[in-house]
Amino acid sequence: MLNPIFEKFVEKSPVSVMARGTMERVLNPEQLDEWFSRTAEEQYTKELLFSTVFDIMTQVVSGSRPAVHAAYQASAKEIGVSVKSVYNKLNGIELHTSAELVRYAAGAVTPVIEGLKGTRRSPLPGYHVKLLDGNCIEASEHRIEELRALSAGALPGKSLVVYDPVLGIPVDVFPCEDGHAQERSLLNKVLPTVQKGDLWISDRNFCVVDFTCGIDDKEARLIFRQHGNFPYQELGKEKYAGKIETGKVYEQPIVVIDNYGKEHRFRRIRVVLKKATRDGDQEIFLITNLSKRAAGAKKIADLYRGRWTIETCFQELEKWFNSEINTLGYPPAALFGFCIALVSYMILSVIKSALAGIHGKKVIEEQLSGYYLADEISGTYRGMMIAIEAEEWKIFRELTDAELIQVLRKLAKKVKLSQFRKHPRGPKKPVVKRKSDPKTPHVSTAKLLAGRKK
Repeated sequence: MLNPIFEKFVEKSPVSVMARGTMERVLNPEQLDEWFSRTAEEQYTKELLFSTVFDIMTQVVSGSRPAVHAAYQASAKEIGVSVKSVYNKLNGIELHTSAELVRYAAGAVTPVIEGLKGTRRSPLPGYHVKLLDGNCIEASEHRIEELRALSAGALPGKSLVVYDPVLGIPVDVFPCEDGHAQERSLLNKVLPTVQKGDLWISDRNFCVVDFTCGIDDKEARLIFRQHGNFPYQELGKEKYAGKIETGKVYEQPIVVIDNYGKEHRFRRIRVVLKKATRDGDQEIFLITNLSKRAAGAKKIADLYRGRWTIETCFQELEKWFNSEINTLGYPPAALFGFCIALVSYMILSVIKSALAGIHGKKVIEEQLSGYYLADEISGTYRGMMIAIEAEEWKIFRELTDAELIQVLRKLAKKVKLSQFRKHPRGPKKPVVKRKSDPKTPHVSTAKLLAGRKK
C-alpha cells in the first residue's frame, strides 16, 4: 500500500512512520486550515497558515527542534514570513482554538484506537468515566519586558484536563491565562460538558457545592475526595463496609443543600489508611452520588485510587515531550504548546494501541517505555522528512479508518520491542552525608578511584 520510498524507514524505524502517517491522516495541513477557519473566533489567516504554526510547535514539543526559532529557521523560505510574524501568531492563539484542537484531535483518534482494540476495560462498566485534574505550566523565562525587573517566577497559565481511562488519552482541556487563578474558577466551563451517564472522578480541589450538585442535576455521577470546607448534613450513622488493600472502609448517608435550597443525597465514604498520604493524612473522605447497587463502598474507594492515571499522564507528558516551553512567556503561546503536547500524547497512544494488538496489552503496559518511543520518533523525524517528501505522505489522507488500522498493524509487526523496553530503577540508596572542608575545595576523581582498587 505504501510507496517503496518508505521501505528503509519501515524496516529501521516503523514507529516513526506510524507517528507521521497517523498525524497526516488525522491532522494534515488541509484539514487543519479548514478546521481553523471554522473554529477561530477572532484570529484569522493572512500570509501565515495555522497549519504552519502547528507544524513548528509540533517539532518543538516532540524535541525534533530545540526551539521555535530553530524550527522557523529550518524552513524560513517555505514559511515566507518573518520570525516575528510567527511569534505574533503564537502569542495571539485564542484559548478557544487551543482547547478545540484537543477536542478535535481526540474525536479523530478515538475510532482508530477503538478499531485497534486499544481500549482498556472500563473502571465501572455502564458509565463514561472521566478523570479531572489541573495542570499549572512551569515558570517561563523573563523575556517579556514587564517581567525583566522581577525575580518572581512568571506563570504563563494553567488548565484543567479531562482524561479518558478507557481510551487512555486526554479528551478535553480548559485553559486559563491567569497562572494564579484558582482551579475552581474554571469549573463553570467544565459543568456544561457534563453528560448523563458520565462518572467524574477528581480530587478535593473540585469538591464544591456548585460543581457536585451541578453534576447531580445532570444525572451524571461523581466520586470526589471531600474538601474540608464541604458542607453537608448527616442522615444516619456511619457503618463499617469492609477492608481494601489500603485500609478499612466506612460509609454514611449525607445530604447537601445547593445554593437554590435543593437537597442532594450523597454517600460519604471514609477510608482509614494503613499508610498515611504524602500530606500526612491518616484517613480520607470521598463523596459520591452512585447508588449502592451501582458500586459498593469498597468499589468506590478503589475507583478513586484509579485517578492516579491522570497524574501519570502529566508525568509522561513532561518526560516524553517538551510540554512546557519556558521560552514562551505569553500565556496564549505557552498554553497552545501544552495543547500540542496533549495531541502528541494521543498520537503516541495510537501507536501503543497498534503495538498492543500485535504484542499483547500486558506486554505494552508493563514493558514498553513511552520515553524511548518518543525519543525514536523525534530523533528520526528530521532525516525521514528529508528522505520522504511531504507529497509522499498524502497517501495517508486517502485512507479510511479501516485501511489506516490495517497499515498500523502491519507496521507494528515490524517493531522490535527490545529497543523500547522500560528499565525500572531499584530502591533508592540512603543519601550519604557529604563532607565539607574549605581547605580542600576540589578533589581528584582519579585518585579516589585508585583508592577504591586498593
